Amino acid sequence: MLWSTAVRPQDVVAVIMGGGAGTRLFPLTKDRAKPAVPLAGKYRLVDIPISNCLNADLRRIFLLTQFNSSSLHRHIQESYRFDSFSPGFVEILAAEQRPDRTDWYQGTADAVRQNLMHINSYAHRLVLILSGDQLYRMNYRTLLEQHVSSGAEVTVATTPVRADVAGGFGIMEVAEGGRITRFVEKPTDPAIQASLRGYPDRLPASMGIYVFDREVLDDALIGSEHDFGKHIIPRLIETRRVHAFQHEGYWEDIGTIRAFYDANLDLCEPLPQFNFYDASAPIFTHARYLPATKIIKSQVERSVIADGCIINDALIEHSLIGVRSRIQAGATIRDALVMGQDYYDSPDRVPIPGAPAMGIGHAAWIERTIVDKNARIGDDVRITPDGKPDFLDGPNFYIRDGIVIIPKNAVIMSGTVI
Repeated sequence: MLWSTAVRPQDVVAVIMGGGAGTRLFPLTKDRAKPAVPLAGKYRLVDIPISNCLNADLRRIFLLTQFNSSSLHRHIQESYRFDSFSPGFVEILAAEQRPDRTDWYQGTADAVRQNLMHINSYAHRLVLILSGDQLYRMNYRTLLEQHVSSGAEVTVATTPVRADVAGGFGIMEVAEGGRITRFVEKPTDPAIQASLRGYPDRLPASMGIYVFDREVLDDALIGSEHDFGKHIIPRLIETRRVHAFQHEGYWEDIGTIRAFYDANLDLCEPLPQFNFYDASAPIFTHARYLPATKIIKSQVERSVIADGCIINDALIEHSLIGVRSRIQAGATIRDALVMGQDYYDSPDRVPIPGAPAMGIGHAAWIERTIVDKNARIGDDVRITPDGKPDFLDGPNFYIRDGIVIIPKNAVIMSGTVI
């Protein structure tokens, strides 16, 4: 699809928010930023907005980072390198202290405010602000072209949500012509929800995706308000032309362990809601150059297996197996996410004497579990949430939303029952 004459790629800079602590995704965010959490066996969450930008020919991308950002920085540096003759970049803007500012980012708007000097050093007239932790596919060209053609000064991407979950979102009232006339943050009162006009049977929720005219953004960030959704957008509705862009496709805010687990396992379905196989809009990530996966005498049903795995005489049902995973004979894995390994194991990497090899050991039983990267699960280990509370912190494991999480680099000795 060609761009219209109303807006060109060189008119736009994209800003991806990557600095949140992601406390609701703990322990997956214990040692990494939320956008760096592994996704679909071989990707990271941040690959989604970056890929959407690249597929729309938007190649000037800033990533704002702050919390546990080391692995996120490493992934960006290894994955997104443009050639010397391209004007494109994915530039990391890490939180920094300066003579005039000694605090960290206080919210999404404050993060952009602290980096305006860097963003404005590039010629542009539109700023596309994105979240680094959502799963969706959107043609940003359509969003930007609607912004320009409608005469909007700010455009907010919205998605329809049911009334029973509207209390977790900022809800808009959208008038004829698409102008937003009202914004209510996380409304739970049915009367208030009923007063918000939007979709015929659902409410238009903010996706945390915004397009700003450059001058409007500069003016809006004068002051000390911290957040776009809570502060900036509700105020601008009163004084500026703020319009809605209605996104009708799949969108998932990966905000909780349950949402993350369900979104990943949905990829194992015959027709998943998010399609990684769309050749017209690929999702990019770090090119690892791994060997093909080897499967020996195993039964695999309704599952996704990433590159570089060795699976020997195992039963895998409705599970997602990440890169370099090693699964030994007799293991059973059901309704589970095994995130894989950052490297192939070797004797010199054993963390403690007697620790099992990296991967899933012989005759292990794992169900309704997320096994984070580089975990060592020994022989005859049994892991299941059955008979346990929905929230529990245990030795070398956590339970959130009724799902067991084995944290990154964990060592589960042979014979352990969780």
